Amino acid sequence: MAAHRKAAHRKPRQRPFTGSAARTAATLAFAGAATTTAFDGAAHAEPQLTPAQVRAKIDRLYHDAEVATERYNGTKEEAAAAARSVDALRDEAARRTERLNTARHTLGSLATAQYRSGGIDPAVQLALSSDPDQYLQRASYLDRAGDRQAGLLNGIRRQVTDVAQLRARAEGELATLTARRAELTKHKETVRTKLADARRLLGTLTEAQRTDYERAADAGHGGAAVRADRTTPRGAVSAPNPRAAQAVGFAYGAIGKPYVWGSTGPSSFDCSGLTQAAWRSAGVSLPRTTYTQINAGQRVSRSELAPGDLVFFYSGISHVGLYIGDGQMIHAPRPGAPVRIAPIDQMPFAGATRVA
Repeated sequence: MAAHRKAAHRKPRQRPFTGSAARTAATLAFAGAATTTAFDGAAHAEPQLTPAQVRAKIDRLYHDAEVATERYNGTKEEAAAAARSVDALRDEAARRTERLNTARHTLGSLATAQYRSGGIDPAVQLALSSDPDQYLQRASYLDRAGDRQAGLLNGIRRQVTDVAQLRARAEGELATLTARRAELTKHKETVRTKLADARRLLGTLTEAQRTDYERAADAGHGGAAVRADRTTPRGAVSAPNPRAAQAVGFAYGAIGKPYVWGSTGPSSFDCSGLTQAAWRSAGVSLPRTTYTQINAGQRVSRSELAPGDLVFFYSGISHVGLYIGDGQMIHAPRPGAPVRIAPIDQMPFAGATRVA
């Protein structure tokens, strides 16, 4: 009886599929695996971009690269200023140290005379110490100096203080320079990455699509106007004053030269490098970046624009051109697009500045 109950609770043995049943099970298993693979692939696959989306992404990458370029330009200026400051402070510290050593030599002669006459004043000993910090901390010894050497000791104390302050300032400027150089590397890498990504995306387009993109970009940046106006005499463009006329004339002469980020000429330019060089030819010094150039003169409205004015674009003030009249400007657009004439309504207008 117990054996019978034990047998009743056993699970029935399942028979393996055979014949058509086996084929059906295998087919279902294969289909399920294929479906899972398809869903997994769909979950990880990159969405396929249309040519229009690729072109929009390329435009965005070029814009981001230009923003990073202007940051690079600004940081490069700051790094150069910090380097000049470090050099100047170190030179001044060296001159002050030389004068201090001369004063100490004079004091040393006095100490020699004192020694021969019976001993050296403690204040003199301290002033001759190689440790300026110890000297400054214990400068109260000066009160013990006699009238004969008090003036010399006071002068040395001032010089030691000045040298210490100059060295501290130089160290501070050196720290600033180190930070700016690190920023410079970061901005440079950002520019290179954005441009490399843009080139990679361009490579995904067919030759016909790339041609269409370049044609559309040329139209947007005034490519047709370049060909029409390339032979325009510089004197044919009126300007409110001789300096503005000179700046406009320089810009006409730059037409066709390549865009190179970070460049200020004479053989290539980025956007703010072109406007800086144009006005430099007229004897006017402009800051290096778009976001500083916009504050370099008097703001003017779009309706008041005159040849020679600087025109700025995008909310971050990341692009600039030189206005030449009739709603046109000369600018350095982007990599692969040389300096050219373009209508100012092709980009989001952000403001304008009259330099002179």
